[in-house]
Amino acid sequence: MELEGKIAVVTGAGSGIGRASSLQMAKNGAKVVAVDFNKETGEETLKLIEEQGGEGIFVQADVSKSKDVEHFVNAAVDTFGRIDVFFNNAGVIQKFSLLGDVEEAEFDRLVSVNIKGVFLGLKHVLKVMEQQGSGSIINTASTAGIRSEHSASVYSATKHAVVGLTKSAAMEYIKKGIRVNAICPGGVQTSLTKSVEEQFTSGGYVPEEVANMRIGRYAQPEELAEMVSFLASDRASYVVGSVVVVDGGLTI
Repeated sequence: MELEGKIAVVTGAGSGIGRASSLQMAKNGAKVVAVDFNKETGEETLKLIEEQGGEGIFVQADVSKSKDVEHFVNAAVDTFGRIDVFFNNAGVIQKFSLLGDVEEAEFDRLVSVNIKGVFLGLKHVLKVMEQQGSGSIINTASTAGIRSEHSASVYSATKHAVVGLTKSAAMEYIKKGIRVNAICPGGVQTSLTKSVEEQFTSGGYVPEEVANMRIGRYAQPEELAEMVSFLASDRASYVVGSVVVVDGGLTI
């Protein structure tokens, strides 16, 4: 129960890595504020937390809207009094295409959620943690944030931005008792990524590693959740500004 008594806020909690991490941190003793744009899936996550004996609340929010972010931050503080862990996880994936074919609306959608959403989460949660003098933040980047990705230029750019925000925030806030790190998943079996291979195929380009992951399989969300839970805990007390690659060797 390494997170016993801690309050964890998770965005994108309705599915995939967000749901798995919510369940894992609840299992490890945290009270979870599950945040998602999708009310149905978010409430399902809360139900699963409660079924395993955990405690939490669900807050519906669009992370790209400042008022919604303020709302879930206030809900966490009003309900539980503090925020010890923030898994800044919500994101969207690109409709795969060459850079010259990306529609402006698609660019705006990706930037709005993947960059602005992460920024807003940091902005509002850091204020709470600074007052407390402690906290752990984990941002979800991607292997696309540390290398290029064919047919996913804008997505890759947004995840590079998450890496940049992570390192800058870590530098600025470590002396205030706040640790900021990022995870870079690659090849995770989630609803968000299950269509990636089909999209690559339809676009006429399939990187070798997509069909043949170096470890021989895709990751399960629970495997990422273990890393998130570790970074959230005091066991990771000396891990600051790290970009932790969890990709089964994809980027070797």
